[in-house]
Amino acid sequence: MRFTRVAAVATAAVVASALTAAPASAHSAKPLKTRSLAAVLTADRSGFDRNGHDYDILTAAVQAVLKAKPSSPVGVLADGRTALTAFLPNDLAFRKLVADIRHTKRLPGEKKTFTAVAGLGIDTVESVLLYHVVPGATITRKAALRSDNARLTTAAGSKIKVNVYGHRHKRISLIDADRSDRNPRVIRFDINRGNRQIAHGIDRVLRPINLP
Repeated sequence: MRFTRVAAVATAAVVASALTAAPASAHSAKPLKTRSLAAVLTADRSGFDRNGHDYDILTAAVQAVLKAKPSSPVGVLADGRTALTAFLPNDLAFRKLVADIRHTKRLPGEKKTFTAVAGLGIDTVESVLLYHVVPGATITRKAALRSDNARLTTAAGSKIKVNVYGHRHKRISLIDADRSDRNPRVIRFDINRGNRQIAHGIDRVLRPINLP
């Protein structure tokens, strides 16, 4: 399934929703390029493996949504002309999510994790993915570190809060709607830097609702 088949339709859907841009955007002297985050994600062709720090499950989830719903706003990830910031849960983050849902400490493998995530239903998967996307703003690490307590409006229509903490070494966590679980921390910054679409890697999946 190619992201580009639905990019134009999905972009229109996101723009039409009139979501609020983040309060802190990065400004560069040079025009930002238009390489999409979809191009970044699909560049890794390893598939499900034992590397918990890449994004195989996320990529498979995005492709599953677009296959089932070609006009999904998730397709905006393929339109590099549209500015956005995404927070990307790595494979280990999804494995922890499934273990939490199943109330077990044993982490499933990547293939079993994806099967479990897909089993939540395509609409749920779509909502979770959109909760990780902030349209209209290219937020670099530098800008994010100046945005403590900022509330970012996501493509799902709900908000996440930026928490900057630490004294000598500043770090960032994201406060989601689930108050029963540890908040995701940003562990990798500025993926696809220099482009309108930028991403930051996180160690947990952002939860738009309280989960068991």
